[in-house]
Formats: sequence, C-alpha cells, structure tokens
Amino acid sequence: MNKSFIAIVGAIVLALLYFLAPILTPFVVGILLAYLFNPVVNLLMRLHLPRIIAVVIVFLVIALIIMLLVLLLIPLIQTQIETLSVFIPNTAAWLQNTIVPLLKEHFGIQQIIDVDALKQQLTDNLAQAGGAATWVVVKILHSGVALLHLVLNLVLIPVVTFYLLYDWNKVLKGLKELLPRKSKSTIIKLATECNDVLGAFFRGQLLVMLTLGIFYSLGLSLIGLQIGLVIGVIVGVLSIVPYLGIIVGIIIASIAAYLQFGTLMSVVPVLLLFAVGQTLDGMFITPKLVGGRIGLHPVAVIFAVLAGGTLFGFFGVLLALPVASIIMVMVRFFNQRYQSSPLYK
Repeated sequence: MNKSFIAIVGAIVLALLYFLAPILTPFVVGILLAYLFNPVVNLLMRLHLPRIIAVVIVFLVIALIIMLLVLLLIPLIQTQIETLSVFIPNTAAWLQNTIVPLLKEHFGIQQIIDVDALKQQLTDNLAQAGGAATWVVVKILHSGVALLHLVLNLVLIPVVTFYLLYDWNKVLKGLKELLPRKSKSTIIKLATECNDVLGAFFRGQLLVMLTLGIFYSLGLSLIGLQIGLVIGVIVGVLSIVPYLGIIVGIIIASIAAYLQFGTLMSVVPVLLLFAVGQTLDGMFITPKLVGGRIGLHPVAVIFAVLAGGTLFGFFGVLLALPVASIIMVMVRFFNQRYQSSPLYK
C-alpha cells in the first residue's frame, strides 16, 4: 500500500512537471540562484547580520555586478557583432573558394551546403543584430504574449530568489519533517553527498568556465584578433564538455587569424596560446577549482551532455552534469548496499 501510494504521488508530480513546464523557468532559475548564493548569505550571518539584511546585501551586490557587466559588455558586444558581420561572409567565401574545391578534387565530395545562401542569411541576421537594442525591442514588441512572458519572468526570478533565500533554512526544515522516520538518516546522508557534489560542480565548473573565457578573450585580443572576445566566450561556455571548448576554439581562432592576417604564420600565436591555456587548465585551473570532487569520467560527461540535449534541449544541456552527478551519488550508494548484501557475498 505504501509503495502504491508513493508511486501514485510520483506519477502526479511528474505529470504536473510536464504540464507546467512552460511556466517553470523562473522558478527553476530562482531555486538555482538561491542554492548558489545561500552560502554567501550564511557567511554574512556568521558576521552577526540578520538574515534579511544579509539577503538584501547579496541582492544589491548582484544587481551592481549585473549593471556593471551590462554597461561594460554591451559596447564590446556591439563592436564584435559588427566585426562578425564582415568575418562570417569572408569565412563562407573562403570555404567556397578553397575548401570545397579541395573536397571535390581529393574526395569527390560535392558541395554539401549552399554557401552563398548561408552567407546571405548570416549577413542579413547580423546586420539586424548590429543594432542590438533596437533589434531586441522590435522582436519582443512583435508579440504581445512574448513581451508579457518575458516581463513576468524578469519579475518572478528575483522575487522567487529573494523569498527562497530568506526562507531557505525553513524550507529545508520542512522537507526534513516530511521524510519517513525510518529512512531519515539515510536520505539526509544522500542529500548531503548530493549537495557536496552539486556545490563542487556549480562553484568549480563555473569558475573554470569564467577563468578560461577571460584568459582566451584577453589572449586572443592581445594577439590582435578582432573577434577575440567572441571566441573566448565560446571557448569558456563550451569548456563544460571536456576538450570541446579547446577544439572549437582552435578551429575558429585559426581560421579567423588566417583570414584577418592572410598568412599561415599568423596561426602560430593562436596555437601557442591554446597550448599554454590547455596546459594551465590541465595542471592548475581545473584541479584547483574542481579537483576530483565531482568524479565523473570525461566520457560520462560527454554522454550526459549529449543525452540531456537530445531529451530536453537547451535546458537538458544545462542540467545534464548536475543530474549526472546526483545519479553518480545514487549509484555509489546502491553499489555499497549491493556489496554488503548476501547476494554479492
């Protein structure tokens, strides 16, 4: 009877999550932000600040950082978009005039994509995106429903985050009270392990992505690459998957350097920069910021990201590694139970 009741409740919860998926985004983001910044609030409380004051301070600091980033990054992004509007058509022309003939001559591969159509489409889209603020406003105002949905999300995310941060300990206490007495200690132990793994992932991996993004953005810009900022951001974001960021970064940066400077020797500084970056990442950055606390094999990371993207799209990619980390904790737990069972012995 108890198992049937649990199964029914689980089915109801999954059904609600499925049907309410379109409105869950601000709540999921709010929960994630509250989880990430709750340690900061607790740190301020240890300085004898009331929790409400600590939450307000955290919110003000976050708002200030966002404002500074917007003021600093929008002009840079605007410039990079204008540069991309020239770089992408040139790249498409280079592919059509250089790579496609080589594929036809040596491998018999015919033109797979319409390079002219792709070049025109990218040029048109980037020309629209060149006036970033105007383009965003026009796109949003084009649909009243989309505008309303965006406004609601922008309002709900900070509201949900604020209330969850303020009541975080109360929420955890309430969840503990719902646990069955017999299994309470086991569930809390598993939840603590999951919290440690998730904390290590979010704090460590995000710091790794930020560090690599800044390193490659500055490095490529100092080399003289006009779209160094964009490539650095791409490398930082894609570094969530082992080796994907550096592979994509080397390819894009090498092509960009060759097209911008016109010589193969201009690619050498790019390769040296990525060699230094990969060495620093492998020896210092990832071991220091993440270490072995997550414990996922690189193959498991790649599989998790691909599976998450296939099943749930963009949000699946974002949640793939945290979910895989939790599954890893569960697998370790059941493996310990199995090895101590009569079946194994």
